[in-house]
Amino acid sequence: MRKTYVTRMPDKAGAFLLASRIIAACGGNIARVNYNRAVDTHTLFIEVSATAAQHGEIARQLSACGYLTELEDGKRILMIVLTLPDHPGAVTPVLEVLSRHRVNISYISSQENGTGVQHFKMGLLIENTGEIKRLIDEISRICEISILNYEVTDRLLDGTVFYITFANEMREILSLSQAQTNAVLIQANRLMQLLDEQDKPALKTFDYIRRFAQFVVEHRGAAFNAQVSTVRLADGLMLTAIEPPCGSNTYVLEYHGELLCVDCGFACYREEMLRLLEGLFPRFSLRGKEVWLTHADVDHAGLLPLFDRACMSRDCYENFALEGRGKANFREQNPLHAPYCALSKVISGYAPPDMERCVSVGEKRDDASLSYIGSRSFGPWKFDFYQGSGGHVRGETVIVCEKLQLLFSGDIYVNIKGYSPDQQAFNRLAPFLMTGVDSDPAKARECRTLLTERYAGYLCCPGHGSQCRLPEMVVRK
Repeated sequence: MRKTYVTRMPDKAGAFLLASRIIAACGGNIARVNYNRAVDTHTLFIEVSATAAQHGEIARQLSACGYLTELEDGKRILMIVLTLPDHPGAVTPVLEVLSRHRVNISYISSQENGTGVQHFKMGLLIENTGEIKRLIDEISRICEISILNYEVTDRLLDGTVFYITFANEMREILSLSQAQTNAVLIQANRLMQLLDEQDKPALKTFDYIRRFAQFVVEHRGAAFNAQVSTVRLADGLMLTAIEPPCGSNTYVLEYHGELLCVDCGFACYREEMLRLLEGLFPRFSLRGKEVWLTHADVDHAGLLPLFDRACMSRDCYENFALEGRGKANFREQNPLHAPYCALSKVISGYAPPDMERCVSVGEKRDDASLSYIGSRSFGPWKFDFYQGSGGHVRGETVIVCEKLQLLFSGDIYVNIKGYSPDQQAFNRLAPFLMTGVDSDPAKARECRTLLTERYAGYLCCPGHGSQCRLPEMVVRK
């Protein structure tokens, strides 16, 4: 482990030699030294790699020779590194924040490195951990900030260091902009508070979010190994199912050159999906095309911009309208789901759709488990839209064609037995992060039961997993 010692040494030859001998004798290795005589003739920063026991002995011996002195009034030094663009005035907003919070800088160091950014190392004199937390929060919204080491064990500051470190890790995994990193910081902070209130450990939850982000990134490009299958439903009517490693299935109906999709997966896989669709359906991008949506979760609605028109329930439409106005959508209105949902948007690159392309099929007007809200046609076939009671999420819809004995169930039903290994790995993450993917589990179970009874024997196209006949479907508990 590394620790930075802020030492006060006499201004005479051999002072640093004594410190280095102490550190070496205790088994420590000096990783960095900084001294600026013009700023302070006595203060020397020594960063040391050593075990916890070795650090204890180093601190004891440096104190014994008078090199370590307690800062007056219990003050401590917090060492940070700021990553800023290498242009004039880049550090000014940070210095203004420090001035506004009346925080003294005990040490600052920076040097050009030819990369277009500079790393500013600073030592901040801590007097009040609550104030330093607010300061770190504010700086983190201006630039990337890393905490080198700190000796304060105040829980408030510990939590701040934890989620800022997490946000920096997410920035690196996903190549996030500062604005996107800010969004991660805000939601990580909310999640930390939620876990604190529930007295739950943060490490496991934040590890799951990292794994979510890493999984999404690792399956881009050539690693986007979606499973594709095709079935002939009627004369001239073909159904193609695309099952990606993560995100919802995308279904494509083709009839005499016309295309209709149901759901459309994560936004971050736009290029991968376009390549796949162009290969399956030549000139896909140039064709007129429509998408029908089973519900508004980001793993089903990320690629809506690819389509000329998107048909959905009225509640789905209102969900997107809320997002367009900068407000929480229906799932985000659930405090338990909100941080995860917001982080999912950042991880998957989601943006609200253009409302001019969104069309409401109809509105649910009763409390039934499944309510007819409207119909749409494709070729000579009529498809009926039935809205659920909101067990999975408000606006959830089942799309049924009785003539074809076909239904698209969204996430009211998922075929767990039909998951690929990648899908199994990914779909273990969201239930943990949201403490369950259903908004109202009792209503969700009731809706699934009704669907099984009413459409037994139909070919079911689930939101996740392979197609199957309903009697073979595994009901998620």
